[in-house]
Amino acid sequence: MSNKGPVSDFITHHFRHFNAASLVDAAKAYEDQLNSGAKMMITLAGAMSSGELGLSLAEMIRQDKVHIITCTGANLEEDVFNLVAHDYYKRIPNYRDLSPEDEQELLDQHFNRVTDTCIPEEEAMRRIEDHLVKRWVKATEKGERHFPHEYFYDLLLSSDLEDDYQIDPKDSWLLAAAEKNIPIIVPGWEDSTCGNFFASHCIQGQTQPSAVKSGIEYMMFLADWYKNNSQNGVGFFQIGGGIAGDFPICVVPMMEQDLGMTDTPLWSYFCQISDSTTSYGSYSGAVPNEKITWGKLGIDTPKFIIESDATIVAPLIFAYLLGW
Repeated sequence: MSNKGPVSDFITHHFRHFNAASLVDAAKAYEDQLNSGAKMMITLAGAMSSGELGLSLAEMIRQDKVHIITCTGANLEEDVFNLVAHDYYKRIPNYRDLSPEDEQELLDQHFNRVTDTCIPEEEAMRRIEDHLVKRWVKATEKGERHFPHEYFYDLLLSSDLEDDYQIDPKDSWLLAAAEKNIPIIVPGWEDSTCGNFFASHCIQGQTQPSAVKSGIEYMMFLADWYKNNSQNGVGFFQIGGGIAGDFPICVVPMMEQDLGMTDTPLWSYFCQISDSTTSYGSYSGAVPNEKITWGKLGIDTPKFIIESDATIVAPLIFAYLLGW
């Protein structure tokens, strides 16, 4: 037995083959990265915040096992939705049996469904909207510009929401990130509920698009961060696929090929949790070796793909890294 906790001991004893073995191998290699002084990026696609990944990810952030996060706009906002409206969420275990009429009934009740979890529009989304609009309008009036996550950081650190918390705030990964002030990259933030809010208020003339910095500026920020933090390597831990993974991993070939920074180190570790079918032309379904040809990974980079459900796999890997 190891000096880790019962969850870690269970997976190292029982998870010996196939995807289970890949999970353990990836967790141990992640730990090796940290022990060697490397930084680690975690990317969040899908609906991991509504899946309450903060229950383990927040502690990973507090213990300095995550140094930068890339996430979709949905994951950015949905962690806060859960923080202030958890008691109003509706869970539907039999979601596979819903008829179109059942779905319409949920809409009429102002519930937006994500698999088995329904987000309450009024209690979650609209409660956050007013706080963000106030900040967007103020920035416009002062001629200021900020990244999407910076507005959320300001909101959480201001204590404006504290009276509305419906979960233990230690389980909010975004609050943990704000308290640590770790960088968050949010490509395509416009594709989110709060991005839609922002567009509507720009159309109404209350604020201006320039108040929120763009995805190009996020890439510029990431290039500078990578240059200053890759001396001992930067690992890439990818949950799901899509823009949350594809956008940040491209910073290395961009620096190398487009900026001529030929001494840019490749990503020092790569792991993807995905249930996407391996296929031609699919980013989420591409095997890690394909990334060698794009100048993202090297021949000797530790590479792992765990073909399973991230809501099961990610908490187990985090538990191992936290010694649970």
